[in-house]
Amino acid sequence: MRTVTFGAACSLDLYIARQDGSVDWLQWSDEVASISGELWKTLDTVVMGRKTYEAGARMGTTSYPGVKNYVFSRTLEKSPDENVQIVRDDASEFVAGLKREPGQGICVMGGGELARSLFEADLIDEVGLNIHPVLLGSGIPFFHSMSRQMELELRENRTLKNGCAYLLYRIQRKA
Repeated sequence: MRTVTFGAACSLDLYIARQDGSVDWLQWSDEVASISGELWKTLDTVVMGRKTYEAGARMGTTSYPGVKNYVFSRTLEKSPDENVQIVRDDASEFVAGLKREPGQGICVMGGGELARSLFEADLIDEVGLNIHPVLLGSGIPFFHSMSRQMELELRENRTLKNGCAYLLYRIQRKA
């Protein structure tokens, strides 16, 4: 079965963007590019919600090359990018179907709302965080309220030269 990784950059107080959706505080570096490159070698699918997609489009990214790009939205008619498929189906059912198909990993980009539904459906296997050394005080949360506690196992921990910390956790499931 394919691995589903929820990943994003966030502030130390676990916001993925300011309240207005801006991410001017993000720090890109060669180390982050290297970590991202390692992850991309293991993927063939990216899923995201409409808000994350629109935030990326405002910054000039409408799809990721070399992978299938799915955006969950009830309001978008179509993407201006032919490499993006708009999905109106239930996200949990759709991702569960992707997970059963042969292929490489699936990355859930950004948005906590989509991730919450996938956590609740027990579809996420890993959580990757690039924590930036800033406290935003408010904004769009990385995690949204969930109905249960989930135990995690730390798989990787890197301190980056720019002060960021990269953490990768694996969801622990009861046998």
